[in-house]
Amino acid sequence: MTFEPRPPKPPLKILLCSPRGFCAGVVRAIDAVERALAKFGPPVYVRHEIVHNRYVVEALKAKGAIFVEELEEVPDTQAPVIFSAHGVAKSVSAAAEERSLLAIDATCPLVTKVHREAEIHWKRGRTVLLVGHAGHPEVVGTMGQLPPGAVVLVESVGAIAELDFADGANLAYVTQTTLSIDDSQEIVGALTRRFPQIVGPHKEDICYATTNRQAAVKQVAPHVDAVIVVGSPNSSNSQRLREVAERAGAPARLLQGRAEIDWNLFGSIATLGITAGASAPEVLVEEIMDAFAERYEISVETVSAADEDVSFPLPKELRAHA
Repeated sequence: MTFEPRPPKPPLKILLCSPRGFCAGVVRAIDAVERALAKFGPPVYVRHEIVHNRYVVEALKAKGAIFVEELEEVPDTQAPVIFSAHGVAKSVSAAAEERSLLAIDATCPLVTKVHREAEIHWKRGRTVLLVGHAGHPEVVGTMGQLPPGAVVLVESVGAIAELDFADGANLAYVTQTTLSIDDSQEIVGALTRRFPQIVGPHKEDICYATTNRQAAVKQVAPHVDAVIVVGSPNSSNSQRLREVAERAGAPARLLQGRAEIDWNLFGSIATLGITAGASAPEVLVEEIMDAFAERYEISVETVSAADEDVSFPLPKELRAHA
């Protein structure tokens, strides 16, 4: 009996973007849930997905976390209630305090920075313009730092023409932290042309992780046949990575895991870029690379846009001395 030799697998060069995946704010938020489970025992309630990734959420559910969309879904309990990395409106914090819930705020410190900027501008008598996407939890939380009507959302360059402020109006702007760098610069540029006196942040609001991940994709996209962004559809920073890759010249797909690989699209490529949104765990990147290794003889080259060594302390209620 003779065995036919297996045909050789075609070669595939993978350009792996660095940095990719978890940022410091996401690590802090996930650690907060895990530390709360260890300290207080299950259940631990989490308002909104702690980060926008199904794999992460399901893993935390298995350990005893209960996810709710609104505080009203949390029963009267001694168990902690954790606010997600995206931040919450002041009304949510006030409602938790009124019910004497043990609220633990896992808002990313870089989002908290935007909240504080917006409040300072408002206290100085400025109307605050927020560049961001309507309905995103971060935007809802930022707008909820100030009274209704104090923050005006600007979603696009086109929306700027509809703004009805007098020349010389006392205006300031802040931005969502997970926007496309290019989109943000375009909108901010149009704002400053329309309102030359508008006051901006002392330091760019778009977070370091968003900036670095987009920079790496821009380096990789022109040199590959396609790009895979590992992340969830409701993750803003992951969606922006996909858009950045396409603008830089590569067809891009957002995938939550290896099961979503469409081999009709990826079955005859010679080069592939892979990155991951800031809320996507590295295990999902590895699973996707394993799937390609089953069909291709892969070689991997890492393309680095920046070194990251940022870390944030846990919320005070969860620190060792607390």
